[in-house]
Amino acid sequence: TKARGNDKKNALITNREGVRSKESIGIAALRGGDVAGKHTIGFYLEGEYIELSHTATNRSIFAKGALEVALWLKDKAAKKYEISEMFG
Repeated sequence: TKARGNDKKNALITNREGVRSKESIGIAALRGGDVAGKHTIGFYLEGEYIELSHTATNRSIFAKGALEVALWLKDKAAKKYEISEMFG
């Protein structure tokens, strides 16, 4: 929203009917089946769309990631880090 010059608080729409305005950003949340977590970002245009998805089938992957970050942080100075610093 910052890149688009929008105020996040007023731009996000989590439930609606009808067509959204060009200034708003649509968000939906769904849960079902044995999927532990699925995240999809999409760019939807007239006649086409692009989607990028990540699906976790087991919540243990989130714990594994948290432990990897904790081990990386254990000898670091107390400050805010970007995730790219861990993978860089």
